[in-house]
Amino acid sequence: MIKNQLKTVVLLGLLTGVLLWVGNLMGGMRGLTFALFFAILLNFGSYWFSDKIVLRMYRAKEVNEESAHRLFKLVKEVSHLANIPMPKVYIIPTDNSNAFATGRDPKHAAVACTAGILKLMNDEELKGVIAHEVSHIKNRDTLIQAVAATITGVIAYVAMIARWGAIFGGFGGRDRRGGSGLELLMLAIVTPIIAAIIQLAISRSREYIADESAAKTLHNSYGLADALEKLEHDAARHPMRFGSPSTAHLFIANPFSGRGMMKLLSTHPPLQERVKKLRGMRV
Repeated sequence: MIKNQLKTVVLLGLLTGVLLWVGNLMGGMRGLTFALFFAILLNFGSYWFSDKIVLRMYRAKEVNEESAHRLFKLVKEVSHLANIPMPKVYIIPTDNSNAFATGRDPKHAAVACTAGILKLMNDEELKGVIAHEVSHIKNRDTLIQAVAATITGVIAYVAMIARWGAIFGGFGGRDRRGGSGLELLMLAIVTPIIAAIIQLAISRSREYIADESAAKTLHNSYGLADALEKLEHDAARHPMRFGSPSTAHLFIANPFSGRGMMKLLSTHPPLQERVKKLRGMRV
């Protein structure tokens, strides 16, 4: 876990470094400051209201102990073991087998499971999945993702300004100060791609941390490992029919997985690697 925590810190530092480099290329901090303010404002709103937005997007229905006794009981048990407040519990009406956690902090959190995963998993497997999602809540991964999204958003915004500046024949004072076309190309096209890849790498590192935290919370890594194997085999049979790929990072397994080069842009590590790490753990 320490290795992945360090990786997250390094990646956030690298992302910040890219941002500072972009500021230097811009030849001034005024535009960068405006973009930073705009991105922070946007992400603050997203961070504060994202739970309601995403739950509505996936048609999730809140349940209680009477209407979903099995799921509610397991969430209650795991949250007690993790020493966090009991999150709200939701069921998503789809045969896709998946789950996610959302909320701005442990006191305002929710765990949502699909109808498909409730049918597919036995209690030990489902408990492992819930422990993974509860770990995201406890580790405040929504905050980390918001920070990464803010920095990436600023870089993307500045890149857009650079592209429009190039189209309309000027890029601030760059030409007067000898700015090169290569720098403009890097800023307008390459830099936002690099930032997005770093953001995705941060997301993948948090998945490994949540897996490890879940196993340590339950003192059992095999339930989650078995669950991930089932998810891998079930994904093709029951693809997600609604929602948005922009929310893929929330789920325990990517419901919008790609193939080939798209794996580079995946928000999740390969399920086989996660299973291998879990089966090799001593908890």
